[in-house]
Amino acid sequence: MLDIQFIRDHADRVRTAMQQKGIGDGSLVDQVLAADTERRELIAQTQDTQTRSNAAAREIGTLMKEGRKEEAQAAIAESSQLKATLKELEEKERLVQEKVDALLLEVPNVPHDSVPVGRTPADNVVAFEWGTPREFDFEAVPHWDLLDRHDLADFDRGSKVTGAGFPFYRGPGARLQRALINFFLDEAVQAGYVEIQAPLVVNADSARGTGQLPDKEDMMYEAKKDGLYLIPTAEVPVTNLHRDEIFGADQLPIRYCAYTPCFRREAGSYGKDVRGLNRLHQFDKVELVHFVRPEDSYQALEDLREHAESLLRKLELPYRRLLMCTGDMGFTQAKKYDLEVWSAAQARWLEVSSISNFESFQARRMMIRYRAEQTGKPQIIHTLNGSGLALPRIVAALLENNQQADGSITVPAALRPYFGSDAIG
Repeated sequence: MLDIQFIRDHADRVRTAMQQKGIGDGSLVDQVLAADTERRELIAQTQDTQTRSNAAAREIGTLMKEGRKEEAQAAIAESSQLKATLKELEEKERLVQEKVDALLLEVPNVPHDSVPVGRTPADNVVAFEWGTPREFDFEAVPHWDLLDRHDLADFDRGSKVTGAGFPFYRGPGARLQRALINFFLDEAVQAGYVEIQAPLVVNADSARGTGQLPDKEDMMYEAKKDGLYLIPTAEVPVTNLHRDEIFGADQLPIRYCAYTPCFRREAGSYGKDVRGLNRLHQFDKVELVHFVRPEDSYQALEDLREHAESLLRKLELPYRRLLMCTGDMGFTQAKKYDLEVWSAAQARWLEVSSISNFESFQARRMMIRYRAEQTGKPQIIHTLNGSGLALPRIVAALLENNQQADGSITVPAALRPYFGSDAIG
């Protein structure tokens, strides 16, 4: 959520940001400002009425002491009217404040100046590439066939038990999942992250705090009877861990890593681009979350990105880094990188990590603050997060890129101590 004072001072910039993100025409800004003006006028009227009511109360006391009963009765009548007016004004102010708050939740974050302006994925900038895509001297097999060949996952029984997009992992397939999770967590802990285990369901306040509500309701699974949501990412519970808290300046930065299953409805796509592990409704991911001082957040973004990239290099997966354009960045982000690995058999890039700086956007919703060293006054912190990493497409790329002519699949050296073998099959 943007600061209302920022919107007052930079209304044109916010309108432009909305248009650049493809979220409305900017007229929402005018609605926010109109409601804010009404709210401030009501505050002034309320304060004036309260002052007059207090003065009338004092006058009543004075008149009663002086025995001026008729004048006192008139003052009492006036005081009663002022109290009734004050009650009406306070209720109007409350309703308008709710309107302002609701409108502010609809205003997206403003992109950082370094973000390229664009509308579609074609406008994203390839900022970096690492590794050389493998060339085969035999016909490469896509990962869904390799999963079947080695009995690593069972999509049919997953569909029977739950529905499409909820596979069972079997034998070496399940062990590969566990190996990757442990590898990612160990790498994060060694890099200074604090590991936590988070709830897999959250309430509406938590979903609202990180920006899933009111923006991504259709992508979330909801337990309506309990008013809870299955998490689409560990970002939601982990960032909300410190909602309504104030840190000391010496406590920052705080960095967490958390493994969770993630649940996303991901409706409406069919074909080879979502076949196999390319898109699932339930998948495993290790998430990285930072809480930092505002002046440190863009260095933290690069540190977070570098950590995620180091995992891809250790897994020997060719990858590229995209700097996302305004229209492909999302509602809450001020700046975002995507990391994509090369899928050898599909001959295309697969996204495996998004790394984002939200600046104060999430923290203002959640009122996460720190006491500035110079003033001691609470200030909104900055939050960041990134996938470190998401498993399904990592597994797809590992299987496809490391398949051998005899049908076996080589396990990268960094993963072998966790997997317990140097090959599958």
